[in-house]
Amino acid sequence: MRPPNVRGSVRRIDPKLQLMATGSTRHNVIRAEHAAALRALSDAQVGTTPAVRGDRVRLTTAAGLDERDTVHARGAPTVPEVEVSVFVRLRDAAASPVITDSTVAARSGRAVTARRDDQLTAELTLDQVAALERRPEVAYIEPGQPLSAPTPDRSVDRSTAPPSAERAFGDADVHGYGEDVLIGIIDVEGFDFSHPEFVDDHGTRFARIWDQAGTARVSPAVRRGASAPGIQDYGAEFHKPELDAALASERQGGLPAWRLEPQSQRVPGSHGTHVASIAAGAHGVCRRAPIAAVLLALDPDAEDRRRSFYDSTRLAHAVDYLFAMAGEMGRERGLDRPLPVSINISLGTNGHAHDGTSAVSRWIDAALSYPGRAVCVAAGNAGHVSPEHAAAPSFVTGPIHHRGHISAAGLVSDLEWQVVGNTVADVSENEMEVWYSSQDRVEVSVKPPGLPWVGPITGGEHVENHQLTDGTLLSIYNELYYPANGMNRISVFLAPFFASSGEVVGVRAGTWLVRLQGHHIRDGRYHAWIERDDPRRLGPIGASVNAWRFPSYFSARTHSDESTVSSLACGQRVVSVTNYDDTNRMINNSSSDGPTGDGRPKPDLAAPGTDIVAANGFARRGPADRWTTMTGTSMASPLVAGVVGLMLAIEPRLTAPQISGILRRTSRPLAGADYQWRKDAGFGVIDPAAAIEETRWYSGLPRG
Repeated sequence: MRPPNVRGSVRRIDPKLQLMATGSTRHNVIRAEHAAALRALSDAQVGTTPAVRGDRVRLTTAAGLDERDTVHARGAPTVPEVEVSVFVRLRDAAASPVITDSTVAARSGRAVTARRDDQLTAELTLDQVAALERRPEVAYIEPGQPLSAPTPDRSVDRSTAPPSAERAFGDADVHGYGEDVLIGIIDVEGFDFSHPEFVDDHGTRFARIWDQAGTARVSPAVRRGASAPGIQDYGAEFHKPELDAALASERQGGLPAWRLEPQSQRVPGSHGTHVASIAAGAHGVCRRAPIAAVLLALDPDAEDRRRSFYDSTRLAHAVDYLFAMAGEMGRERGLDRPLPVSINISLGTNGHAHDGTSAVSRWIDAALSYPGRAVCVAAGNAGHVSPEHAAAPSFVTGPIHHRGHISAAGLVSDLEWQVVGNTVADVSENEMEVWYSSQDRVEVSVKPPGLPWVGPITGGEHVENHQLTDGTLLSIYNELYYPANGMNRISVFLAPFFASSGEVVGVRAGTWLVRLQGHHIRDGRYHAWIERDDPRRLGPIGASVNAWRFPSYFSARTHSDESTVSSLACGQRVVSVTNYDDTNRMINNSSSDGPTGDGRPKPDLAAPGTDIVAANGFARRGPADRWTTMTGTSMASPLVAGVVGLMLAIEPRLTAPQISGILRRTSRPLAGADYQWRKDAGFGVIDPAAAIEETRWYSGLPRG
């Protein structure tokens, strides 16, 4: 069945952004609760619009609404305006697009929030996006990608610290444990700056904390009195003197220091604190280095996520902020250069082509074109083959990727896409992207469970918000020549239905078929990924059905067990790290696999990430619970970031590619393996002492 609303056009805005533009304001306000790049502007009006939660919204199934089993939304149906956070790609790096709407400045201070080379980030209304698309200097506009909250396996708290020698690598007389290097941490759940792991005779070793959703202090730009490259005008920034004053008050019997200088997230067992402890705690790698941290507004338990951006534009700002901090701290120390900086990012996203051409990957790669900078990224934990927790319905969390080949025109490939049912109603928006060669023309059709086919949709065509009989909304885009990599992209979106009455119909459960049919084939190869969040329960629908934001996934028959590395970890110049189980001498089976979508060798290497003991943030009541154990690539990556910090302490002029080269050169293969790259282990397990010694040798070579 070819829907009547199929359209053909060449647009310069991303399909997801087009979908937002076709939605009603009310729909987009509700969507903002889980769309990372969308936010409602009016705090006063947000509370009057139903939220998609079991205790605040009426939920329904295809069979209809049972008034006895629902909780009514509060307030009138008044809705505020929405704003989207976007990357804008320019045709010319010297171009300067004009965004003149005065209401932008009144709301946000600046429409254009940052710029790097031919890209900029901006916060715009959907009307402003449409106006900007028409400007000749604009090549493409896309929303920030959603960032996945980390889901490491956690164990019980413990009283015993890791052995001090466990992360003591190389000669301290040579690298000084990184005292002349800045360790940057971009993470979530808060940073417990008062944990004994980060406190010495001079106070806390946290030099800065930028809380992007914070209000307890002023923003970085306000604190400095003016805007500057890398410095933003939102959130709250904490400086070491303020943190030290809070520590002194706590020692005198006052409240805990982290309560006196409160961040927007202070989660017991904080992920960010654990990660920082591995990279730069007193029992960590760079145990004398100053620490600068950025807390992203990615809080799954926030009362209302609609008012925040927590997308990849915020990650770009975080990276720029840390590099700016390195410059500031270099000047404070009387240097004629910035401090070298090693950044860890234990977050990820599954969207895009996994080839390093996403907007945020290109942003970070451009920032890494200067010496003395490095970024380590966790490869991801998309290798799971069991439920995340005992209370979750039985599902497979790993199948996010499919690779296939259409060998000739007229042949088809069917992808099986599972949407969870069986006591669960999925009220999230599900997204699949299929990337195929620009040499080919492929038609796409979609068959909802138990319903007729929708399509075919040919190259350059799209159908938006096609409503099925149960209310589910289906949108399909077949986009040609994506500007960053020249490839073609098919985007399929499954969305719940938001009725004007406040009722919500979950996405139709069952096996959806996505059929790819060759029209003109020269290459035939393609990759498909599912963008997904980890499961989050929202509330009951009646007596037997629960509303979830739930990750859809490929069936076992469709899933390809490779190329699941987070797209963020596929950047050209980042160091991509997977999880090595040191006890069992193998790669942890939860770790994501390579290669990248364009066949490059990522991950780069493995590091210990299984049962890692580090600081237990915000949870301690005494020595018995100062430490906790976590498992995941999130724990492996900061160890590498710490080793890179020691390398930069020895040779501050190292470039990001040189750092990757040394790490690859000195890594050791798994038992029984050779030196060839492997999709699960990269080029092998990090050998910190060898990497440090190689850096020392290279640094001593005469410079011509």
